[in-house]
Amino acid sequence: MGDDDTRSVGAATPQRAGFLEPLILKAGKTLASYELVYETYGTLNADKSNAVLVCHALSGNHHVAGYYADDPKKLGWWDNMIGPGKPIDTDRFFVIGVNNLGGCHGSTGPTSIDRATGQAYGASFPLVTVEDWVASQARLMDRLGIQKLAAAIGGSLGAMQAMQWTLDFPERIRHAFVIAAASRLSTQNIAFNDVARMAIVSDPDFHGGNYRAHKAIPARGLKLARMLGHITYLSEDLLREKFGREVKHGEYGYNYDVEFEIESYLRYQGDKFAQVFDANTYLIMTKALDYFDPARETGGDLAKALSAARAGFFVASFKSDWRFPPERSREIVKALVASGKNVTYAEIDAPHGHDGFLLDNRDYHEVIAAYVDNIAAEIGAGPRRTPLVIGGGELEEMRGFAGQREGT
Repeated sequence: MGDDDTRSVGAATPQRAGFLEPLILKAGKTLASYELVYETYGTLNADKSNAVLVCHALSGNHHVAGYYADDPKKLGWWDNMIGPGKPIDTDRFFVIGVNNLGGCHGSTGPTSIDRATGQAYGASFPLVTVEDWVASQARLMDRLGIQKLAAAIGGSLGAMQAMQWTLDFPERIRHAFVIAAASRLSTQNIAFNDVARMAIVSDPDFHGGNYRAHKAIPARGLKLARMLGHITYLSEDLLREKFGREVKHGEYGYNYDVEFEIESYLRYQGDKFAQVFDANTYLIMTKALDYFDPARETGGDLAKALSAARAGFFVASFKSDWRFPPERSREIVKALVASGKNVTYAEIDAPHGHDGFLLDNRDYHEVIAAYVDNIAAEIGAGPRRTPLVIGGGELEEMRGFAGQREGT
């Protein structure tokens, strides 16, 4: 449960919301009905102005903070960020975590039963996009009586959802946190995703996506996909520091078994992931990443695409992140400034690579907390409590056109 339970949201309880109103998807198909699983932390205030939506990345889910009473070691994936006195302070904010459509942790997805057939959707579950997730999240906010979010926050694919909120529902969100992300994937990132998908679909146990009907799981393909992805989430410096070229048994074996510590680590991570994640969901999530591109409908003009937004923006990147490097975040900042938006940019000097947005870093947490303090003051959720101490990080504040710069 952590070293300091006083800063934990405590035991979390998943909730389920069913929707009978059809959802027309970006791809043209329709979900006649669906369910979303979510968790909430903190208390919604009287005027319902203190809600913060947490959007998850590729392998995330609704369990954002706290632990489960029957499994105290199962901490939420962003527990270091969310809780009493933490950067997203649940003493002041009502925080919502949602498992996205197409997921495999309770919300309607490939493993769910299709009411029309009585069988699991499997490969017939339609492709969903970031826009579809935001549309379904907005319906959940309607169900909860929340007309306007204080903020939406996420890292990586979660950050893309926060950005999309400002475009699809500009009147319903005050602030967006866009962390370790890009306005669209690079060619290299699309290539990584395709190799990961090929690892899955070429597994003999995939059976065209209907593996459960064959009582099989494409574990080998999913393991390879996770191993590839995991390499890209970490920095070279971190891998070298943690594993170096250490050999498990001290001497070379001159064979193809696991010899280096990094090989052992990656295979362990792959095996563990293949036991808990659905292969079809992995395909869906990576395609949603590939398709995200707000500027596609404006001829590549990101500033024009973002002109519809009315929210304030907090954008953050990590210097060691080579999958979503700072240059991609600066592109977003430049476009926001060009379109006259208020944006704060933080470039964090941390060694963790892309996974930095999930991990403890004092500078990172302090700039988040400082920005959140301003939101709290704005909505009357409490006075400023956190001093802005940057330390080794770098912070830029850009107000409209006045402070335009391309980066640090």
